[in-house]
Amino acid sequence: MSLERHIIHCDADCFYASVEMRDDPSLIGRPLAIGGEAKGRGVVATCNYEARKFGVRSAMPMAYARRLCPGILSMRPNMEKYREVSRQMQEIFYRYTDIIEPLSLDEAFLDVSQQVNRGNFDCASTIAELIRKEIQQELGITVSAGVAHNKFIAKVASDWKKPNGLTVISQVEQGDFVAALGVNKIYGVGKVTEQKLLSMGITHCYQLQEYDLEFLQAKFGSFGRRLYELCRGNDYRPVEQSRRRKSLSVEHTFASDLPDLEACFEQIPGLLESLHKRLSILDDSYIIAKPFVKLKFHDFSSTTVEKQSASYSLEAYRQLISEAFERSFQPVRLLGLGVRFQEPRSEDPQSDLFA
Repeated sequence: MSLERHIIHCDADCFYASVEMRDDPSLIGRPLAIGGEAKGRGVVATCNYEARKFGVRSAMPMAYARRLCPGILSMRPNMEKYREVSRQMQEIFYRYTDIIEPLSLDEAFLDVSQQVNRGNFDCASTIAELIRKEIQQELGITVSAGVAHNKFIAKVASDWKKPNGLTVISQVEQGDFVAALGVNKIYGVGKVTEQKLLSMGITHCYQLQEYDLEFLQAKFGSFGRRLYELCRGNDYRPVEQSRRRKSLSVEHTFASDLPDLEACFEQIPGLLESLHKRLSILDDSYIIAKPFVKLKFHDFSSTTVEKQSASYSLEAYRQLISEAFERSFQPVRLLGLGVRFQEPRSEDPQSDLFA
């Protein structure tokens, strides 16, 4: 059954740092860490690849990062901005499938098996390439992806060619791919378990495959079964579609800024048609609560305006765009239209990691 699945694991490259470099190009090429203050007990949340060349890593004390890389720039995280980019990533994922399992703001599993993906694509790698291209073009950041027949291999593969890479592991290749992996790539193998395996002379999965299930369960308890299965590349877990979308939107970044309000109005019909097409795919349980618009201006500042209403007509969006434009009176580089949905009473409002 698991072999019939086609799963993509998408993982944004140094997510927080990439968003900051996108918004301030002067940061590009300079070592950058996002996290707490070096004077206190702040730690590095993430850093760019220039900083990693000096040995800087996530979860490292910021003070130690400064000693490793004296010229490093540090910034406090802007979680509101990162959550918004994460939501935009999710909207791109939803263009291809509804079966999405977010793991954090910057990574997710997608089930794009032929029977469930939108567009009836027969090649998961094609979808992965489209997603990576659209995220780079529309959001200005890069994403690495792994494509495989199960979650374990897809997640490992996404890290294989970072940054901005795509690794596809076919059913034929997965046996050799997994056998060559270090045991520290197995879910749940931390330092303690790795040391225990090293004491047995086991460093790679092909060595672990020599041991039967009974022996591993005796040695590692209930975790022994996971070791037995994953070292052979067996992972039967489905992508857990446990979250419900709270909004749907379409947006476009223009090659040349829209100079005035009338130019913005001219873009509404095309965007609204795209929004209607995407809404038509949803089931009847999604009830519109309010339309909203998003404008990003020439100076990269942005604003969102929404209104409590079930109407998402052309005129409704004209009014919202007028209000948004008046907040800055600058040329517009990005224009988006969307709707927010009523939330079912039974749904946990904290359940969406992208929200």
